[in-house]
This record gives sequence, structure tokens and C-alpha cells, in this order.
Amino acid sequence: MDSASQTFQQRTLSVKLWPPSQSTRLMLVERMTKNLTTPSIFSRKYGLLGKEEAEEDAKQIEELAFTAANQHYEKEPDGDGSSAVQVYAKESSKLMLEVIKRGPRAKEDGEVMINDKATAASQTIFDISGGRRAFIEEEEAEDVLGPLRDPGNSYTKIIFSNRSFGLGAARVAVPILNSIKDQLTEVDLSDFIAGRPESEALEVITMFSSALECCDLRYLNLSNNALGEKGVRAFEALLKSQNNLEELYLMNDGISEEAARAVCELIPSTEKLKVLHFHNNMTGDEGAVAIAEMVQHSPVLEDFRCSSTRIGSEGGVALAEALGTCTHLKKLDLRDNMFGVEAGLALSKALSAFPDLTEIYLSYLNLDDEGAEALANALKESAPSLEVLELAGNDITAKGASSLAVCIAAKQFLTKLNLSENELKDEGAILIGKSLEEGHGQLTEVDLSTNSIRRAGARVLAQVAVNKPGFKMLNINGNFISDEGIDEVKDIFKQSPDLLGPLDENDPEGEDFDEEAEDEDADNEDELESQLKGLKIKQEE
Repeated sequence: MDSASQTFQQRTLSVKLWPPSQSTRLMLVERMTKNLTTPSIFSRKYGLLGKEEAEEDAKQIEELAFTAANQHYEKEPDGDGSSAVQVYAKESSKLMLEVIKRGPRAKEDGEVMINDKATAASQTIFDISGGRRAFIEEEEAEDVLGPLRDPGNSYTKIIFSNRSFGLGAARVAVPILNSIKDQLTEVDLSDFIAGRPESEALEVITMFSSALECCDLRYLNLSNNALGEKGVRAFEALLKSQNNLEELYLMNDGISEEAARAVCELIPSTEKLKVLHFHNNMTGDEGAVAIAEMVQHSPVLEDFRCSSTRIGSEGGVALAEALGTCTHLKKLDLRDNMFGVEAGLALSKALSAFPDLTEIYLSYLNLDDEGAEALANALKESAPSLEVLELAGNDITAKGASSLAVCIAAKQFLTKLNLSENELKDEGAILIGKSLEEGHGQLTEVDLSTNSIRRAGARVLAQVAVNKPGFKMLNINGNFISDEGIDEVKDIFKQSPDLLGPLDENDPEGEDFDEEAEDEDADNEDELESQLKGLKIKQEE
């Protein structure tokens, strides 16, 4: 065996798969509950469980499967627990199949819940998105969509995501949707034409759009359909009839400049819109101007996402100015665009309008120190309940860190801070670390990876993080921490090593590293601490 294989084997053996964490166990219960309550070929034959019954069964299944797997592990420990995980999965699957075949339990008065009208009336969500991504054809659609035909059903939300409809399946769906459209308030058609030829996909969209025309929707998700302008306009009948939308999702839809204009043109009113997501499109500056028009006419907007959309300075300024009218904004995500300093300055002027802001994601926007400082100074005076602050990948140096530190010191409800992939170096890292020392009792995650930080900065960050009561993760990977510094940081976390992220990409011989500088770390830290006295005075004020 070569050395690389030995290293891989050693790393593999160090991974502990059993027992699973409590969150993993709860996740399995949630997945099984969803599967047990999702209409399927089995549910047509054996009956569909109600949510409460399914959740109770899922908890029992998980407990039995965990006990069986744990007993197996205690009898035959295999180091990493992989065989116990296999037992856990197999037992869960076996027991869940038994519950599905058993069907709903009989009620106390002897009535069976399957086909019970009262039970049918209590169900409001019809979801066929579970399982693997796959085509759905005419015959399967007849069976799977059957519950929507039941007289007296009370479905108000349909989720067709993850199943790709062809013309045959669409012909089955159209009359069914027509029959229930007056009761629908939420429609999820994300990823429902995947893999279909463009002509067929556009025809399917047009059919669904006509069938759902005049629904009074609060929620509409059309993401992951590669719509482009043609696809958006194929949804014309549905979009034009919406006056009360509160949530609209158009992510990963090929929303170009023309498509963005089409969305703006077709939706008659966004006055009640609270959530608007345009993530991962090719909108560009001109498209951003169209989106900005929608934003400007969305006075109650609370959650706006326009990340990874190729928007530059002009579009960024337009969006920033439009956002100034959204005084109820709680979450703002503009990551991964090409805003630059000018758009950053424009956005800083809008931030004072967001007193309720709790999450702001401004990573990879080419802000530089000037833009970051302007935003930090604006945030310092607004958003008192800010919980998440992300400014990764913006070329922020120690110069910009000074304003950031003052801002961060004022944000006592902060839970997550991400300043990774900047150029803070030790000086900036120590400023940020010191700004988190006092208070910040809700802080759980800090990411200053890839910032050219050396031993002094790493030590300060570690000392601050380890003393926070509910802290979960410090990421200082990808820096220039010496071997001695690594040992020092690990020693600080010796009582809680799981709170320290991996350090496998740290380069102790990175640029700017020399032995004299390493010896001067303590002196540098003392000097920086003295410079921070002004920061502490500002905090007290």
C-alpha cells in the first residue's frame, strides 16, 4: 500500500459513523413522516396516514431501528460503525414498509381512516415531490393525482416539484387542477418539466398555466425550470391573474434581462409580496433594473434574494435605491454579484430603512474597504437585532476591519459572522476578535478562513470563541498559522475540539511569513489591543 492510500485509510478510520447525532435521528423521523404522508401507488392501495399518526409511527420506527443497530454495534463493533448504520437503514426501511402495508389505524369507534371524509377534509397539502427525481407519465399521473379528485378534499397547497410532467401527464392534471383551483392558495411547480424538449415543456407550462388561471395564490414557486423569457410568457395566464401573491420564487430559471422584464410586465401587483427570490439567474444590469421596479412596488417585502445573478454596478445601484422603500425588510441576500464600490455605497444609504433586518448576506460583491466601511458604518446605526452578517470575499483589509469591528461590537444578537476570503491579516483578525469579546452570548459560528492570519490573530479568535456558551464552529482554515500556533489553538479547544473547524489547508509557510515576524506576534498583539481601547469606549457609549 502506498503512502497516499495509508493516509486515506487513516483518515477514513478516524471518522465515527455510530452513534448518529440527535439531529440526524430527528431528520430521519421527519423524512419518514413525509414519506408516510405522501400520496403514492401504495397509499391508493393501503390508505394514506394522517400527519399525527405518521409522526408517531416514524418515531417508533426510528427508536426500534436505533435499538437494533446499537445492539449490533455493541456485539460486533467495527471501529467506525458503518455496519451499524447499515442495520439502522435496513430496519427503518423494513418497518416503514410494514406500516405502509398496514395502512391507517382504525379509530376507536371502529371506522377506518382510509377514505374517511373527515380525514380527507383535514389534509391541506398534496405533495408528490418525495423520492427520486423522475418523469411522470399519463398512467402514473392517473393514480398519483387521484386524491385530488376526491369529493370534499381540502387541499390548499400542491407540490409537484421533482416530477417531470410530459404532455400525457399534463392532460391528466389539467382537469383535476381546474376542479380545485378555487381552493388553492399555494402552488409549487419547481423542477416539473426537467429533461423535456423545449416545445413539449412550453406546451406543458401553457396547459398548467391555463388550468390554474385565476387561482388566488399567496405562494408560487416556479424555480428550477430553465424558463427564460419563453417560459415566463408561457405562464402568462397564471401570472396575470395574481393580485395577492405573498411569496414568489424564480430561482435557477434562466431569468435573463428579457425574462426579468416579462415577469415585471405580467404580474399585475406585488403590493402584498413578502418574499421574492431570484437566485442563480443571468439577469445582468438591465434585468436588475426590471427587478428593481418590482421591488419598488413591494412595500411590505421582508425577504429579498437576488444572488448569483451577474448584476454589476448599474444594476446594483438600481436595486439599492429600490430597496430603500422596503422598510419591513428582515432578510437580504445579494451574494455573488459584481456590484463594486459604487453599488456598495448606494446600498449603505438604504440600510437605515431596515430597522427589522436580522440577516444580511453581502459576500463576493467586490466591495473593497471603501464599500465595506460604508456598509459597516450604516449597519452600526441600524438593524439592532442583526443575527447573521456575511461579507466574505470582498478584499477587505485591516483598514476596513476597524469600521467592521465597531459595527460588530454593537450587534449583540449576532449568531453567525462570515468574513472569510478577505485580507484581514493579524491586525484585522484581532480587531474582529476583540469586538466579539464582550456580550455576544448568542454567537454560534465565526468564519475567518483564508485571511492571511498568523499565530496572534488565530489565538485571539480562539480565546474569544471558546468562551461563548452556545458556540458551535470557528473556521480559521486556509491561513498562515505556524505549527506552534496550531498547537496553541488546539490546546485552547482541548475541552471542546469539535468547536474548531479543520486546519488541513493552513499553510505555516505562507506569504508574509518569517521567523522574526513570528517572534514579534506577542508585541504586535499588545500594540493592537492598545489601539482597541477606543473601540471599547464606543461600545460603552
